Amino acid sequence: MHCPECVKEARATAPRTRPALLTAFRPSSGRPVVTWSLIAVTVAVFILQMIPGSPVTQALLYYPPFTYTEPWRMITTVFVHSEGSIFHILLNMYSLFIFGSILEQLVGRWRFLALYLLGGLGGSVAVLLLSPQALVVGASGAIFGVVAAFVVIQRGLGRNNIQLLVLVGINLVIGFVPGFNISWQAHLGGLVVGAAIGLVYLRTRRVNQRPIQVALLGGIFAVLLALTLFRLFVIG
Repeated sequence: MHCPECVKEARATAPRTRPALLTAFRPSSGRPVVTWSLIAVTVAVFILQMIPGSPVTQALLYYPPFTYTEPWRMITTVFVHSEGSIFHILLNMYSLFIFGSILEQLVGRWRFLALYLLGGLGGSVAVLLLSPQALVVGASGAIFGVVAAFVVIQRGLGRNNIQLLVLVGINLVIGFVPGFNISWQAHLGGLVVGAAIGLVYLRTRRVNQRPIQVALLGGIFAVLLALTLFRLFVIG
């Protein structure tokens, strides 16, 4: 038996617990919330795509001639997927969950988000340069960027990942096989950008190197922007 005063005092002094969803977003939680958030947004967009008559796919896909007036499509395309097969989004989100969960904890949330978006942008730039009349949807460029960065960082830390390299090579080769309807250009662009960013993260790991890291990431973005402008206004 407990007296009311004792119960009241115990409640007042007991530590308050917060919902796990809120504590997960703390920097100290170690949870890959950026990876989870990207998956959640992508799945939500896919559900909207499946609504009959939905304009979502047409509004967010990337078509290089639209770059002049709607350049944001170079990024939004990573959030839309093929409506004809659910395996497209399932494979991409599974890959993001596996590699993103690990890599986000290695490099940090904002670095991982920068990697994902720049990888997706790199994929779109490659499509603009190599296949300027293609319609592109999917997060494959961003996913290849994540995987490439993961490989570079793992190799830099002295870890063996031959099997992962073989898997990346197989997926890249599949893009050249007729009938698969896969944008190898986006894969290649994401791969190159992801590898470059992985090398930047690997070589600028110390706290006092953060300004250099930010500058190098800005340089990668500047190169992608320059390639885009060159294709649009010089080559035409």
